[in-house]
Amino acid sequence: MPNSTRRDDRLPSSSKDNDPDLISQQPTRPNRSSTSSESIKAVAIYEVVKGIGALLGAVALWSWHNDLERWLTTATASWQQTFGQLLAPQVASAVSIAQQASQNWPIFLLLIFAYASLRFLEAYGLWQDQTWAYWFGVLGYGIFIPIELYYLFASPFDWFKLAILLLNIIIVIVVYRNMKRKGLI
Repeated sequence: MPNSTRRDDRLPSSSKDNDPDLISQQPTRPNRSSTSSESIKAVAIYEVVKGIGALLGAVALWSWHNDLERWLTTATASWQQTFGQLLAPQVASAVSIAQQASQNWPIFLLLIFAYASLRFLEAYGLWQDQTWAYWFGVLGYGIFIPIELYYLFASPFDWFKLAILLLNIIIVIVVYRNMKRKGLI
């Protein structure tokens, strides 16, 4: 009997169980995990990747905070040998931040863990289709767009800054459109 439904024989049978009219009238609950769109799930995955990257940075800082200056020199020389001047301003900025972090590494570790926790929390909320996560995402990314625009035009042109700006604009648009589709705004 391939079309018959499977029942648990331990439960007492009832005439309501077999009435097709009552079965079709029973309300069905939507599956919460399937209601978030694929684009929102992509944003959630991006948030997880950012959180993992932050945690890897925290592990590196914790592991090498005593010898960070030598490690940074070696890593920078290796980067320049392999990639030349590609992303040179970003590498210099990362080295400067890492040098500051090595002096106050416990505080930086706490900040990195807080940042990673926020990324994971937002990813969870978006994946689970939570309203607060949509607001958190659109405001969290949207607030940086004017700042990124300022730095894009106030400093020499940089493709990396432009790419980050465009990515943040795309994320705000995706989250905003999903908010409109769901009737949140």
